[in-house]
Amino acid sequence: MNPSSAAPSAPAPVVVLGAGLAGLATALHLARSMPVVVLAKRSLEEGATAWAQGGIVGVLGQDDSIASHVHDTQEAGAGIVDEHAARFIAENSAAAIAWLVEAGVPFSPDPSGPLGLHLTREGGHAVRRIAHAADATGRAIHDALLARAREHPNITLRERWVAVDLLTSRHLRREESPRVYGVYALDMDRGHVQTLPAAAVVLATGGAGKVYRYTTNPDTATGDGIAMAWRAGCRVANMEFIQFHPTCLYHPQERSFLITEALRGEGAHLTLPNTAVAGGMGARFMHAHDERGELAPRDIVARAIDFEMKKHGLDHVWLDARPIVADKGEAFLKEHFPTIHARCLQLGIDIARAPIPVVPAAHYTCGGVVTDLDGRTDLPGLYAVGETTYTGLHGANRLASNSLLECVVIGRTCAQSILRAGPVRREPLPPWDESQVEDADEQVVIAHNWDELRLLMWNYVGIVRTTKRLERALHRIELLRGEIDEYYANFRVNRDLLELRNLVVCAELIVRSALRRHESRGLHFSRDYPNPLPVSFPTVLTRQARSGRG
Repeated sequence: MNPSSAAPSAPAPVVVLGAGLAGLATALHLARSMPVVVLAKRSLEEGATAWAQGGIVGVLGQDDSIASHVHDTQEAGAGIVDEHAARFIAENSAAAIAWLVEAGVPFSPDPSGPLGLHLTREGGHAVRRIAHAADATGRAIHDALLARAREHPNITLRERWVAVDLLTSRHLRREESPRVYGVYALDMDRGHVQTLPAAAVVLATGGAGKVYRYTTNPDTATGDGIAMAWRAGCRVANMEFIQFHPTCLYHPQERSFLITEALRGEGAHLTLPNTAVAGGMGARFMHAHDERGELAPRDIVARAIDFEMKKHGLDHVWLDARPIVADKGEAFLKEHFPTIHARCLQLGIDIARAPIPVVPAAHYTCGGVVTDLDGRTDLPGLYAVGETTYTGLHGANRLASNSLLECVVIGRTCAQSILRAGPVRREPLPPWDESQVEDADEQVVIAHNWDELRLLMWNYVGIVRTTKRLERALHRIELLRGEIDEYYANFRVNRDLLELRNLVVCAELIVRSALRRHESRGLHFSRDYPNPLPVSFPTVLTRQARSGRG
């Protein structure tokens, strides 16, 4: 059934944009009491959740505590973590893990471990507290929850539906406080934009990693929810803090394959290629940058790799897993990292016998749409969960494996908040207006602007920034946004155009946020302001909704 074809008297469903962990967790909690429509803009199997390797935090062990997890989160977040948010997430971590176990997630077992689970350790964590399913945790979680969602009679799953924009009070031409009534969405198989009424809209669209040329993110990570919320008038915070994962496989056949941080947690070393060091032997370099070595937080490791690559003129550094083999055996390496071992072997790299070439790549958007711990945004009827959001948990840098946990915890509280609000009467909503547009004549314009934007962001708004580069980037982004907006106003929409339109908004938000921060902190490093300020706060951008198509 087309979600927009229900009778006007029928209760409006909750529309969830995104079928990753955040979206599915929210939908499964909601579906006990309300109809839910989940839209995936590609296949249901695609998305960032399925790509997550390392694991999910659970404060479970006898040697662990809520206070310890909060402390590690604050340390990684470089002083601007919301302590209340960090404590709330930590306090709910055990229940989140238990819920996933009940949902059928096959975590790696350890009969002597808490809840019978094997816990690993990642950079920035004081103890082992990461529940995982070998090195494919995200895939295991996503498969289990997607199977539950497919079986649920109250959940309708739709593939190849791309959200165009939120449907708000201004579309109804009402003089009232702004709220969200639904969403315009492109049904790609039919080629038409549909009007979807909603009791509430939940943004679970992930981050904006595709704004950069090199990223560990899937093609779906185009900042759709962030851009739509911003256009509707919501606040956005901390967009300058883009986490670059230190270790993405450097290989011409595989540009987005992440090498999990857990590999370093188990003892792998970062080294320079032999040609960069006198004597021909690759040398470790992390202890020259941080006393924690390879277990330092990701921002420090990524900057260290970036520094060494520029210093020595390198295309990559090595991540050497052979110390794990020497300490724990080859069987341990293959058992705990089967995905990495198999994929690298397909590319001619046996990680038990040779180092892995790696480079940093854009990985996680620490900022996003401002929400409370119930997923509520500034607009009634609009909620957001997961990487799309800013809850205060991540501060200036995300602690490893906190992100999956945030999806589960806030997915539950978001659903509870929507249920408390009660049913919403279905409103008569205006259809999408295509009367003044025509089919695009040259798709090459979209492809060119897409490539230019991503290269611009990589070169000018990357791991190390300067004010001059940021100002140049902003000038060019504003010109690109004007070109894209004109194109959007005159031609029928398609997925590539919608994603590019959202990416250019996110790029501008990143740059404007970075220009506001006159210090170096966490993931934001500026050569013009190399030191942190004594006291610092989140960067919050505010704007008013404006009129216009969509």
